Amino acid sequence: MNAFKLLLFGCLLAAVGSAKTITFSGYTWNIKKATSPVGPGPNLFSDSSNNVWVDSTGRLHLAITYSRGKWYCAEVVLTQSLGYGNYRFYLDSPVDNLDPNVVLGLFTWDDLPDYNHRELDIEFARWGNAANRNAQYTVQPYNVAGNQYVFVEPAGLTQSTHAFDWQSASVLFQSWAGVAYPPATAPFASFNYTNVPGIPLPGGENARMNLWLFNGKAPTNRTRVEVIVNRFEYVQ
Repeated sequence: MNAFKLLLFGCLLAAVGSAKTITFSGYTWNIKKATSPVGPGPNLFSDSSNNVWVDSTGRLHLAITYSRGKWYCAEVVLTQSLGYGNYRFYLDSPVDNLDPNVVLGLFTWDDLPDYNHRELDIEFARWGNAANRNAQYTVQPYNVAGNQYVFVEPAGLTQSTHAFDWQSASVLFQSWAGVAYPPATAPFASFNYTNVPGIPLPGGENARMNLWLFNGKAPTNRTRVEVIVNRFEYVQ
């Protein structure tokens, strides 16, 4: 996340609600709702079934939609803190060629500021520039040397797995083709973060998934966006 996004995460809390929940992969998740622009972005977030839903096969759908002259983004927040362990996100959508203004985030976040909000990020985005590489791993703060690894999600992957194994002495990020675990192939991206002073201690963080617009700007093609998450797994 950039500094502007980080700041906005904590702003305008009165405009954010989470009255609706879904059950996905055996966990309960709050659906973020914001009727005034909030971070990340800033954006509006909808808890409508047009933006967040679980289909008949148990897969989670996140969508950015346009309604009545406004764009609405999507985010779900796990209702419990899991702490150290292996967080795995299995995708049933290609994410190599998202619109330059679209960001998919798979991450942990704590509303309290301790340990940089205990934020560990897997993000797919070009940050408004189509020439940028399309993915990154980050241990916040992103602007400290060695805290971020930028890579390329290969083209044509309709399914992929992305994980981080958060432990006291390391955070190992990895990505594979397909949605099998253990994976059948070697990871196409891997980043082992071992700067112990920079690794957050567990606290009030939650696993989260969101689909949002960088700087709150509409998709360059003005088209609805949808990403499907096959499942989420956590192993201590």
